[in-house]
Amino acid sequence: MSDANINTGSRGSISVKAIIVGVVISGLFGALFATSNLSFLAPFGLVLILYLILGIRVLPEWKRTSVLTLGRYEGIFGPGIFFLIPLVQSTPYTYDLRTFSTTFSAEKTLTSDNVTVDVDAIMFSKVENPEKTVLQVSNMEDSVTLAAQTALRDIIGKVELSKMIQGRSEIADEVKEIIDERVLPWGVNVISVEIRDVKIPSALQDAMARVAVASRERDARVVLAESEKLAASKMLDASNIYGTNRYAMQLRSLNMLYEIGISGKNNLIFIPTESKGLGFPTPIGVFGLSDVQSGKLPVPDQGAATAQSKGQKPKKTDQQ
Repeated sequence: MSDANINTGSRGSISVKAIIVGVVISGLFGALFATSNLSFLAPFGLVLILYLILGIRVLPEWKRTSVLTLGRYEGIFGPGIFFLIPLVQSTPYTYDLRTFSTTFSAEKTLTSDNVTVDVDAIMFSKVENPEKTVLQVSNMEDSVTLAAQTALRDIIGKVELSKMIQGRSEIADEVKEIIDERVLPWGVNVISVEIRDVKIPSALQDAMARVAVASRERDARVVLAESEKLAASKMLDASNIYGTNRYAMQLRSLNMLYEIGISGKNNLIFIPTESKGLGFPTPIGVFGLSDVQSGKLPVPDQGAATAQSKGQKPKKTDQQ
């Protein structure tokens, strides 16, 4: 049988009992004050109306109240309308069954690695069993808050600072389990616990910031070194290709000249070098200076080269 059905039946019986008592009391007052000039109905009706006004109770859908009769517990009543016996029955506690939030904190608490932290958290809970809440705990909200604070302190003392900062959800779940064990006998159900903020000393914050910066710089240097290593490997592969194929260096030289030409600058600077292809289209540029020096490629006659540069035909020698 559900709590709602039990409460409805109890509420009806209490209301009927209260109305019967009210009728009896009103009848006694009517008989007591009835005279020849004043009929029985006038004091009866007046006392009955006053009795009903003092004894009527109305609760909204989301609230429940406890009823005591001469100090003895009668049950949980609500929602809707019901009647109580004035001066005999009372409703000392009324609880809201909707979800409510509770903020709590743990200040100057040491972690397992001896670091002082301030932790702020929030808890969402609701009253599931108002009868247990009435009979088992005197001040429900304060008791739940204190239980949450002690649970948070217990968890903080068992974890390190790094886990406290990075694993907030895991710590919140552990805190929720401990709070559930403590408040469940009170008829309260903890829905969730969330860690809002973890405050650490400013000196430790500066030290952690320096560590983070040093770690980022180290990673940057490692990435740069790996990039240089990769670039050197690729350049070595390219140099092997240029060394085995002289025309590859020639094509590279043409590409370099093209890039210089489209750069927007009109100055062309040629640097003497033994690299193959940089002196194109001279024979030395095509075949390389080392080939000419070794005798693999004959050097053209100086006179013929001069005559060609002036636009004259070279003179034939006796051998020709």
